[in-house]
Amino acid sequence: MHPHDEAHDYRFCPTCGGALERKLLKATEPERLVCSLCGFVFYLDPKIAVGTVIRAMSGRLVLVRRAIDPGYGKWVFPGGYVDRGEPLTAAAVREAREECGLDVRLDGLVNIYSYAGRAPVIVVYAATAIGGSLSIDDEGLETAEFDTAALPWHDLAFRSTHEGLRDYLAGLLHPVRP
Repeated sequence: MHPHDEAHDYRFCPTCGGALERKLLKATEPERLVCSLCGFVFYLDPKIAVGTVIRAMSGRLVLVRRAIDPGYGKWVFPGGYVDRGEPLTAAAVREAREECGLDVRLDGLVNIYSYAGRAPVIVVYAATAIGGSLSIDDEGLETAEFDTAALPWHDLAFRSTHEGLRDYLAGLLHPVRP
């Protein structure tokens, strides 16, 4: 089981150390983890990630081959988790720089993706490379530029990678607000 799956098994209260039990607190909501000693409600909140579909100066799209699980050896657009208190757009620019070495300008929001039973919510932006040079960090095996006709559709790491690229290529962009 991946640690970001909905069913991850938390057993102890982070406040007092008591046992957590699943309880239905409201009929319209899912069961929650509640401490049997102090009553603390442990909410399993989503984890926010960002990704950038980057058009390189060559006009091709930039992808990174992952050096970590999940998706080891598969292709993704640059992205990663947003830090607490970090603006989404700043996280997208940061992750692009960290994962592929490019400075980018965000051109629009492609879409937001979430899936039943999975904690991450993925916010995908369209971006244009404005500087830097292709490189990798410790999370990547390689970076490459792809013509849209040569994208490795059968070797993409995640459903959100596939859907983000599909929506980007369909021209589904929304303005980015600062």
